[in-house]
Amino acid sequence: MSTFAFLAFFTIVVGLPVTLGVGSNVFKRWLDHKEAMRHALTDQTAERAAQYAAKTERLEQRVAVLERILTDRSTHLGDEIERLRDKPVN
Repeated sequence: MSTFAFLAFFTIVVGLPVTLGVGSNVFKRWLDHKEAMRHALTDQTAERAAQYAAKTERLEQRVAVLERILTDRSTHLGDEIERLRDKPVN
């Protein structure tokens, strides 16, 4: 058997399976990492959506108060505005 034939045989029988085994392990770890990153991003997105929803709710409440003040023609308008100024903002 010539040296070239021996090296070709060794590469096919030993080298190729080892390379594919290591490569598949690396690929699996990369896929696991991508999956973990996807979960982290999903969690962050859900948290931000909840924060935006809460902020939107607070803004809608404030707009409702302002609409009520603007449409209220009572004599106590000044008192109500002062009470709102003293109210802490969430």
